Amino acid sequence: MITFVSEKILLTNIIPMKKIMLIIIACLWITISFAQEEKSDNVKTGWTFGALPAIAYDTDLGFKYGALVNLFYYGDGSTYPKYLHSIYYELSTTTKGSTLSKFYYDSDQLLKNYYLRLTASFNYIRDRAFDFYGFNGYNSVYIPEYAITDSDEYLTRMFYRLERARTNVSIDFQGAITDKNFRWIGGFGYFNYALGSVDIDRLNKGKEEDEMLPSVNEVPGLWEKYCDWNVIPEAEQNGGSFDLFKAGLVYDTRDNEANPNRGLWTEAIISASTGLLGSFDKGFSKITLTHRQYFTLWKNRLTFAYRVGYQQTLSGTSPHYFEPYMASSWPGSAYSEGLGGGRSLRGILRNRVVGNGTGYANIELRYKVFKTVLLNQNLYIALSPFMDMGQVFVPYDINTDNVPAAIKDDWFTTEEGLHTAAGLGIYVALNENFILAVNHGRALDKRDGTAGTYINIGFLF
Repeated sequence: MITFVSEKILLTNIIPMKKIMLIIIACLWITISFAQEEKSDNVKTGWTFGALPAIAYDTDLGFKYGALVNLFYYGDGSTYPKYLHSIYYELSTTTKGSTLSKFYYDSDQLLKNYYLRLTASFNYIRDRAFDFYGFNGYNSVYIPEYAITDSDEYLTRMFYRLERARTNVSIDFQGAITDKNFRWIGGFGYFNYALGSVDIDRLNKGKEEDEMLPSVNEVPGLWEKYCDWNVIPEAEQNGGSFDLFKAGLVYDTRDNEANPNRGLWTEAIISASTGLLGSFDKGFSKITLTHRQYFTLWKNRLTFAYRVGYQQTLSGTSPHYFEPYMASSWPGSAYSEGLGGGRSLRGILRNRVVGNGTGYANIELRYKVFKTVLLNQNLYIALSPFMDMGQVFVPYDINTDNVPAAIKDDWFTTEEGLHTAAGLGIYVALNENFILAVNHGRALDKRDGTAGTYINIGFLF
């Protein structure tokens, strides 16, 4: 049996819906075509293997291409749909040079007589056009016309972008306290960030003269302005590196991790950098609180789910480039950063809500409209209307003293409020653990953008 699992296949709102549907159909056809019968009762045993091409397109980043592979081990099938071991690797790039390399291993079989779960991960993400909208939500003025080519105020499509590379490795453990539902968390990670202006020459390759982007010297973007004004401290403008230790508690009663119908999943995590390893030597700590709960309204058909979370700096000052990072007990997504985008606030600009203390909520109804067994594979289709919201409650302390007084009010305000979006998700699930998700969300305030369409793997939470 082949299952396909990817943390992110596509994140764009520029691809026509017909092409999106073709991608979905192709993925499902390959999945079913390679399916192998393992048990007549549809309980999976042994190893299952999946491989999938990673394909997407963006006007400025070019075509994304690559591959991913995921192996699940179910043993004798007595724990199905819960796996015993999971190994995942993805490597993808684009014709303009953006790259993702992601690996993780997850298993709770290290000590079978005492619950101990190991999750190891490695991520390398080089983003040639990383979203940057400033700090503190609405406190940073967003003018979309600056990046819209047919606008009278157009400056450059890269106005709200910078180039960023992030490398991080982590090893996390979870162990039972009273039972495997109530667990402790401990882990260590190392992060390295490299920052700079967008490589305009690379993005201009192959473009007609009237489509070329202006250089950042001619037309500086928001990132360059913040650097010139020293809103971004000079010591942090090129990035940096640091260690990160993690400790916390988890209470988890979900009936199925990939597709919960009932139960709750609550965690409290403290992440701290000592300042002893890496170039960022100041040290800091953060607390992250996340609560998720699932209610069965109609058995095997309708589930109500919600997630609320809050993260705040406890001590010290973290580097500005780490502020978007959202800590979690599970490293399943390489893009767990910032509020806004396909993994937090769907329909709102990615990284729009960044601050020292941020809170958010996601609310969903998950309705399985169709269930069947196809070629010995358990399949269902679900619809899920949703609402997402987030806000900065504690602002990130930035220095605006060097911003010319005559234009300061054009770039910074004292206003912040609730960022809200709503939309609909469509999910196609095979054998419970593979869940292809298509979400379309629309921002309810134009200061957060307009809309976003996302094709991912798995439910948001």
